[in-house]
Amino acid sequence: MNIFLTPELEKIVEKQIHTGLYNNASEVIGEALRFMDSSDDLIYQIKLDRLRKKLVKGELDIKESRFTALNKNEISSYFDNIKSRSLDQINEDSQ
Repeated sequence: MNIFLTPELEKIVEKQIHTGLYNNASEVIGEALRFMDSSDDLIYQIKLDRLRKKLVKGELDIKESRFTALNKNEISSYFDNIKSRSLDQINEDSQ
């Protein structure tokens, strides 16, 4: 199997090798994959906690009338506008 890393990731691997804890890139990548595998439950819980916090905020926004009411004919254009603004921002950031 061949793996291609970005220059930034290669720097991280080299940094780990230079600590003396790993002999080569394969050991670094192997350890990272084992950590990722063992931390899947933790990552799931973190994401779930973030979602719950956003739901609480959303409920509070609704309670305090901080929302935009849309009928079914307005929904598509509303989200198209959000998508367009997001893409514009991404294009500005990449220049």
